[in-house]
Amino acid sequence: MKIPLVDLKGQYQEISKEIDKAVQKVLVSGRYIQGPQVAQFEKNFAKYCHAKYCVGVSSGTEALTVALRVLGIGRGDEVITVPNTFTATAEAIILVGATPVFMDVDSKTFNMNPKLLDRVITKKTKAVIPVHLHGNPVDMDGIFKVIKNKKIAIIEDAAQAHGAKYKGRMIGSLGSDFTCFSFYPAKNLGGMGDAGAIVTNNRYYDQKIRLLIDHGRTNHFDHVSIGTTARLDTIQAAVLSIKLKLLDKWNKSRRKWANYYREKLSNKFQFEEETVGGESVYHVLAILTQQRDKLAEFLRSYGIEVGIHYPKNLHLQPAYKYLGYKKGDFKVAESFAERTLSLPLFPHITKDQVDYVISNIKKYFKIR
Repeated sequence: MKIPLVDLKGQYQEISKEIDKAVQKVLVSGRYIQGPQVAQFEKNFAKYCHAKYCVGVSSGTEALTVALRVLGIGRGDEVITVPNTFTATAEAIILVGATPVFMDVDSKTFNMNPKLLDRVITKKTKAVIPVHLHGNPVDMDGIFKVIKNKKIAIIEDAAQAHGAKYKGRMIGSLGSDFTCFSFYPAKNLGGMGDAGAIVTNNRYYDQKIRLLIDHGRTNHFDHVSIGTTARLDTIQAAVLSIKLKLLDKWNKSRRKWANYYREKLSNKFQFEEETVGGESVYHVLAILTQQRDKLAEFLRSYGIEVGIHYPKNLHLQPAYKYLGYKKGDFKVAESFAERTLSLPLFPHITKDQVDYVISNIKKYFKIR
């Protein structure tokens, strides 16, 4: 049996007729940039997130970068985030000229630890970017409590958290300045290419974002500020609107099979714990083991594709060496990176497939 880590082909097969029809409609229209499907998706996704405004952008990286630019963050400023995330989180900070400041994470959820946040805040701190790792919400009340009465913005990195909830509220509606999403194809809500979105409840921010992502123009030839090209393509918007209708169904399936994995394996292995009050959408389900690399090799030999999210913390990556961090600075995050292994999980996975993965994990450890 061969089991993929994700199954985008299977997802497409479920909705191929709708996708093909929607894409064909865009192709025939000739409106490939800022076609009506973009505004419709923005309206749909804002409503889904229980937010006032949504602006579609070209990627999750651009979502973060544009959000930072709207806030005027740049050279001499610091932005706090975590080291156990995809490089785009810190990359965006650097692209606007600011400095990323890393902090360690919680030992159970492996998300940003609010209890440690105050220790890294300085006079230069202009924003905090909590990352909802693997679709599990950060303890946002803890973050808000620390930031309260400080002139520090909050930008949620929700690249993996489409549809996740915190204390009954949808991610995107919690009151942060911005919530940034990626629609990379493998995400819970993914396009058929790169795409992203920024959600906010601030009308001024919404207007500023729209200027920045379209060369700072108010019409085709009048430019009131310096911007860039970071628009959401019409075809991606059309695809995303179709998939959005199925997101809750797909997330429910992810939770079902994630809980099944836990039920069968948690007595022997550690998993990330869901945040108190949080409802994860399990973009990734990670098992933690000291024998990660050998187990991964063993599972692959049986046709089981696994992943590692992420094998090396950002503060130990060559690109961030200039920041001066060293191994041992963030012990919890580093331990997580050394032990984490992502198991196959996608909405269309079957019980036979999950049981096959579980049985081979047990076989490796000789568990009965």
